[in-house]
Amino acid sequence: MFLGARTTVQLGRRPMWRPEQTRETRADIPEEPPGDIHSLIRLGFRFTILALILGFAGYVIALTGARISDAYDISQTVVGALLTATATSLPELVTTLAAVRRGALRLAVGRIIGGNTFDVLFLTLSDAAYREGSIYHAIPARDALMLVGGIVITAILLMGLIIRDRRGIGFEGVALLLVYAALVGTQIALG
Repeated sequence: MFLGARTTVQLGRRPMWRPEQTRETRADIPEEPPGDIHSLIRLGFRFTILALILGFAGYVIALTGARISDAYDISQTVVGALLTATATSLPELVTTLAAVRRGALRLAVGRIIGGNTFDVLFLTLSDAAYREGSIYHAIPARDALMLVGGIVITAILLMGLIIRDRRGIGFEGVALLLVYAALVGTQIALG
């Protein structure tokens, strides 16, 4: 813990990497000038409608995942980790790629880390809502394995951001894929 804190302070003084422009990225310049209050209200209304649609789609995905688990006798952990997680992560993938293409590289990285942090908050809220004790005691070992795997994946991403290879992509790209493949393989093997 102390090593991590010391490294963070040192990196604040001398960062090891900065986002670089490539021929595929563009500067993040607003496409239209800020409008009046009516356009802000219209934008807020559109956002609310789209958020409701997204929430309903998430609800349908959860019901579909439960049905698939029951119909094909597949573990809910496997369905949640593979199918549901993939379906719910597609909008996040699209926004991350759009941010990268627009040149908002820090926004893309922040979105990934922020999304993971927000997911942990869901787990905390679920624990508070679970009335039969702690949700951590109620989850089976294979679910705990996925939880630990998520923590390991986040740690690898953060280490990759801190100890960035100056020659391009660092170790984290391959390490993330290997850890995820191992998690998926273990979940499938457990049935």
